[in-house]
Amino acid sequence: MKYDLIIVGGGAAGFFMALNVAENRPDLQIAILERGKEVLSKVRISGGGRCNVTHAEFSPKDLTSNYPRGKKELLGPFHSFMTGDTIAWFEKRDIALKTEEDGRMFPITDSSETIIDCFLNEAKRHNINVLKSHMVKNVSAKDSIWIVETNKGTFNTERLSITTGSSPKMWNILKRLGHTIVNPVPSLFTFNINDKRIADLPGVTAEAEIKVLTTKLQSEGPVLITHWGLSGPAILKLSAWGALELAALNYNFDIAVNWLAGYTQEEVYLELLDCKENFAKQSPYTYAQFDMAKRLWHNLLAASGIQNDLKWADVKNIQLQQLAAQLTQSNFSVKGKSTFKEEFVTAGGVDLREIDFKTFESKMHPNLFLAGEVLNIDAITGGFNFQNAWTGGYIAAQAISNT
Repeated sequence: MKYDLIIVGGGAAGFFMALNVAENRPDLQIAILERGKEVLSKVRISGGGRCNVTHAEFSPKDLTSNYPRGKKELLGPFHSFMTGDTIAWFEKRDIALKTEEDGRMFPITDSSETIIDCFLNEAKRHNINVLKSHMVKNVSAKDSIWIVETNKGTFNTERLSITTGSSPKMWNILKRLGHTIVNPVPSLFTFNINDKRIADLPGVTAEAEIKVLTTKLQSEGPVLITHWGLSGPAILKLSAWGALELAALNYNFDIAVNWLAGYTQEEVYLELLDCKENFAKQSPYTYAQFDMAKRLWHNLLAASGIQNDLKWADVKNIQLQQLAAQLTQSNFSVKGKSTFKEEFVTAGGVDLREIDFKTFESKMHPNLFLAGEVLNIDAITGGFNFQNAWTGGYIAAQAISNT
């Protein structure tokens, strides 16, 4: 069967590309090939089922700072299509987005189905053929025609787009076509830590500074204690920016946590001396200091050798120094990682030097377009990976529409 455009991958970038091409060129016959029984599965689980569509960052340069891989390459594309354009695109289709305090943007319905229904309805309106359970086995070119072999037959097309995300099988096919694939490693993950100082404290949060010892990796922001270790924005940011380095360490490394971001150990020690003087008859366990969660405060007191039957006046200065160290430089051993919720993001993919970012077209093969996480582009959590998908899909669509 022959189409004017075949898009391999029924995800965010693929649908967005198809819809924009169809809007510009209703004369083109378009098919989306999806290997699974469902399309847009990653959209469905994003943001806990609410779909974190994008992030309220409206400066291209500032927006690129959220991409450990792709920062330089996305600057130009973001000048053509970014957050404001995404908002306008959805508003044109009667989908309003709301902004939360941390900048994440969601549909006002708080449901991923809103976005999925929009894409499916638009695809139907534009007569885009969405073919599920079509697993691509091979891709080749002959006489300027792309030949796509699947488990359900062979398709021909003049224009081919690959938007399969982190797909080892598709990366292997692209490698056979001559593209260079940067080996993938996990990008967004949490740290597994077994330590009594944070045991039995799931749900406790702190504004903290994190450093990976023996490296230059560091981060600051909210940290969440979980059943298996540490998570939260500061940890996820470290996992994204340190994806390659932490993979090389086989996810076994030590971190230092300053639970009191902005405080030095000396400053904390001096404040603890004031506590000893001002609350002499009280137990240190009665009130947590520094606005710290009480359960975490208790565990760090115990780790400093301060028993709950002591009064502040009875605490020795050496114990106060140990407590200051626990508060500002708690060392933990990380032994492995866990996936962040259900959001699978990897660093790796098609080498960015092989892509023309004015069109998202392969520099090696005319009329082959690549967008989304099939490329070696990834971002921190917060809607940035979707914005990359929208931008790449839109710009490729404009180029395809002009061919």
